[in-house]
Amino acid sequence: MSLSLGTIPPPTNVAQQRLDDVVHMMREISRQHDPQQMVRAYSRWVNKLVAVDGSISLSRRELEPPRYRITRSSLWDHNINPWNAREKVIYDRGILGQLIYADQPRLIDDLQLAPDDPAHGLIQGNRSLAAIPLYDQGVALNMVVLLRKQPHGFAPEQFPELVWTGNLFGRATHNLVLSQEIRRAHDEIDREMKTVADLQRDLLPSQLPQIPNLQLAAHYQTSRHAGGDWYDFFPLPDGRWGIMIADVSGHGTPAAVLMAITHSIAHTCSDEPAPPSKLLNFLNHHLASRYTRNGNFVTAFYGIYDPRDRTLAYACAGHHPPRIRRCKRNTLDVLDEARRFPLGIDLDERYTDHHAALDRGDTLVLYTDGITESRSPDGDFFGPGRLDQILSRCSADVDELLRETLAALDTFTASQALSDDRTLLLARSV
Repeated sequence: MSLSLGTIPPPTNVAQQRLDDVVHMMREISRQHDPQQMVRAYSRWVNKLVAVDGSISLSRRELEPPRYRITRSSLWDHNINPWNAREKVIYDRGILGQLIYADQPRLIDDLQLAPDDPAHGLIQGNRSLAAIPLYDQGVALNMVVLLRKQPHGFAPEQFPELVWTGNLFGRATHNLVLSQEIRRAHDEIDREMKTVADLQRDLLPSQLPQIPNLQLAAHYQTSRHAGGDWYDFFPLPDGRWGIMIADVSGHGTPAAVLMAITHSIAHTCSDEPAPPSKLLNFLNHHLASRYTRNGNFVTAFYGIYDPRDRTLAYACAGHHPPRIRRCKRNTLDVLDEARRFPLGIDLDERYTDHHAALDRGDTLVLYTDGITESRSPDGDFFGPGRLDQILSRCSADVDELLRETLAALDTFTASQALSDDRTLLLARSV
């Protein structure tokens, strides 16, 4: 169905010119991102459309009656940003204060101003005044005052339109100011989060250790700037190495803070962190008694590898059990015998030790749930099965396996933003 415009009379020249001016004004205002520039553009067009001889803006935001401040004047030869220059002179008397606290639009057709009025220097010489309150939450927190030199300078029938359009513009300006404040706050938070992320990454190993008979590869990626995953290595007597992987519940800064606390507790253990259950018991005691009363917890796997006989002693606190791809036998072992509650849930939890042996060519795989619980666009999980399939390529070294796993994850998730932190640690017996 088409709309016929044949019966609509063309606008008069005057109406067409006004419509053109309004459209140009709206186009220019819509391009503004700075409220100061937006106000200047609006003021230029209002002066053209309404034909005023002067204007004043005032505000009572964050002030108690009868205090107010003048934020702009057409007589000033300098521009002040009223959202930053809050220290501008504050008045507590005069006609402008009466007008803004009256909370109503007002036309004054024959203005007589007292010589000692604070606004005398800005208003003198004008005989007509139109006070347009700009409402916020139903209160005139701001006001625009239009001035004309002759008496009865404003047509009463046009005044409602001035109040209407003035408030629409005031709301648009206020929203632009709020948008800028939100953007500044977001940028500040973003800088702080990047600092937290940098500090967190400093807690991770700066480089993988050189462990005899073991080839290592690791990947660490947070879903946000900072996250709750952690992996670490502990040099122990007799050439043994402690290998830790952990995952704090939750995401972002809260998880990163608890991760840092867990790291600190582990590294302040005065005794040798062996056997593995000893370190997990130590961590659980301190976390449960002081740091996880709000319901947070930490899953962790800690193993001690002895390169002399290629054995791994381990204990697990609710973490996804590591997997051992045994290439000579073409089998897969899942180290799930030692699963207990995560750290920080039960103060009385006690962890137990178990053992496994690695043959040459076997690959130990430690990971957080951000790997196996990554989702496809259809909502399917990546799952341990896809991980196992990649690991079955025994001819590839651990760096190749790591790259292939990450590429498979990227393809499976269609490169979607991470919903959880990802940590993957591969250790091949060589």
